[in-house]
Amino acid sequence: MEKFYLWHDENIRTADDQPSITFVPVADGEVHPAVLVIPGGGYGCVCKSSEGFPIAGKFNELGYHAFVLDYHTAPSRWPEPQLDAMRAMKMIRANAAKWRVDPAMVAACGFSAGAHLAGSLGILCGNLDASAGDEVDEYSHIPDVLILCYGVLAFAPWSHLGTQNNLLGDDFEKIAVDYSLPEKVSADTPPAFLMHTVCDQMVSYRNSMEFASAMAEKKRPCELMLNYWGDHGMVLGKDTLDVVHWPEAADNFIRSLRMSSEDENFRRRYTNAYQIREF
Repeated sequence: MEKFYLWHDENIRTADDQPSITFVPVADGEVHPAVLVIPGGGYGCVCKSSEGFPIAGKFNELGYHAFVLDYHTAPSRWPEPQLDAMRAMKMIRANAAKWRVDPAMVAACGFSAGAHLAGSLGILCGNLDASAGDEVDEYSHIPDVLILCYGVLAFAPWSHLGTQNNLLGDDFEKIAVDYSLPEKVSADTPPAFLMHTVCDQMVSYRNSMEFASAMAEKKRPCELMLNYWGDHGMVLGKDTLDVVHWPEAADNFIRSLRMSSEDENFRRRYTNAYQIREF
């Protein structure tokens, strides 16, 4: 693993260090797709030990280089975390050759508030400027795919108020809708894979339902994995029969996106006529 700081100014600090990405590569020296892992923490901390490095290791197993993001949290407000995430995506793409990253597939995978941050990259950050005065500025911050796990995606009275407060400040209720992802989904939103549990006691699964519905309305590729059992923060679903499969499901979703553009028979397999031909 190797840490890379996002900004040239050493006075730009997170709670523990400077904003950074830690590169966790697949150890085979080959080119692989990449994923920016964005831990949660309600925009109040960054849960790297649970929703960072274990996730990176799992994506390594699936054939992805991983980058774990450390970003600004409260008392820093919007758009400081978003600028960190934007800079991280730009750096990954700018160093694709050096880090053996497939530039055609750089995903962002976020958890809880980190899912809001990941989603912001594809939805809310278009008017922000994450320039640092170097060649990295030229690259796109928009992920090719969003992976949003038990996310605080809607900024609404029924969603997680602490996350909204930490990002937007004490008057968050007056402006929250402007930072709510389902309302901002558009025809340009990247494809998204979502995972949530009905029993999540902190962040309602309604967040993922509303996001998936908005994606469907805009005819954007989206897959929702909704399991019944599971507290908030299921991470990798250790020793479960269902939640444990979400990383593989996310990987299959990403693979299907590529197949849909490369395999002329792809869509035919998803027709009733094809499926019943043997019966």
